[in-house]
Amino acid sequence: MAEPANTRVGVVDLGTNTTRLLVAELRSGELHELDKRTTITRLGQGVDATGRLADEAMDRVRDALAVYREVIDRLEVGEVIAVATSAMRDASNGPEFRDELHESFGIDARTISGDEEARLTFLGATADRAQHERAQTVVIDIGGGSTEYVTGTAAEGLGFHVSTQMGSVRHTERFLASDPPAHRELNALATDIRAVIGGCLPARTREATVQGIAVAGTATSLAAIDQELDPYASAKVHGYQVSLAAAERILAMLAALPLGERRQVPGLHPDRAPTIVAGVAILVESIRAFGLDEIEVSEADILHGAALDAASTD
Repeated sequence: MAEPANTRVGVVDLGTNTTRLLVAELRSGELHELDKRTTITRLGQGVDATGRLADEAMDRVRDALAVYREVIDRLEVGEVIAVATSAMRDASNGPEFRDELHESFGIDARTISGDEEARLTFLGATADRAQHERAQTVVIDIGGGSTEYVTGTAAEGLGFHVSTQMGSVRHTERFLASDPPAHRELNALATDIRAVIGGCLPARTREATVQGIAVAGTATSLAAIDQELDPYASAKVHGYQVSLAAAERILAMLAALPLGERRQVPGLHPDRAPTIVAGVAILVESIRAFGLDEIEVSEADILHGAALDAASTD
C-alpha cells in the first residue's frame, strides 16, 4: 500500500528519568519534527529499592503529560502512541498507573520489553544513515533504569542486542551516596559496570564493532558539556563526535564537583546533575569495552524509531 503523502504521529516516551514527546510527519520516508519536548520527571525514583513508583514521581509525569496533551491537540495529531520502559516494567504499580494515564489523558502507554526497546532505538538511531552502509555499529542507549546495546548495520538491520539492568538513576541510587561521590563509590560503580558489560556482551561482538552511536540524555549532555553549549543547541549535538579522552576528562570533572556546582556546568541541564556521573561512567566504560576512540552522539532514538515504526504500519 502506498504511503500517505503526510503521516503525522505523536510519540510519548515514559522513561525512567525523562518523559518526552515527539510530534513528527513522515514525508517520503523521512521524519520531520514538528515539536519535541523533554521533561525530567524521574519516574524511576526509588523503584530499585521499593519496587514501586513513588507518588511524587507519578505527579511529575502527570504534570508533563497535561502539557503534552495540549501540544498534541493543538497540532491535530492523528495517532498518538506511548512507550513505557524500565521503570514501568519493574514497578508493581506500573500497570495501575498506565491505566490511569489512559483514562486521564487518552494516552495508551505500551510497556515494551527490553528487546523491543533495543529494536526501536536502533531503527531511530540509524534511520538517516546510508542504507547501503555495512559498517558494524553499536547503538548505546543509556536510560535511567536500563542500558541497551544494539549492534548491526544500516544495510542489514539489527544483529545482537541486549538490555541490561544498568542505568543512570538505578546506579546512582545503588553506588553514589556521597556528595561529591567518594573514590571508593566511583570504583565500585566502575567495577559493576565492567562486570555487567563483560557478562552480557560477547567479546566477538565487541571486537567486530567499528563505530558507535550513543543516544539519550547522558550522551547528548556529554556532547553539550564538551562544547560548553549554553543554551543547548540540538544542531550542534546531533552527529557530534565525543572522544574517549574527552569523556574521561568530563567524567573526572563532574565526579569531583558537589551537586550544587554540578548543576551549574555549562551544557548540563540542572535537573540531570544528580544522575549524570553514573550515566557518563556507563558511557565511558562502554566506549572502552568496544575498543573505540570516539563515539557519535545522536538525537534520534527510540522516539524516532517508534514514530517510523508506527507510520510504516499505517
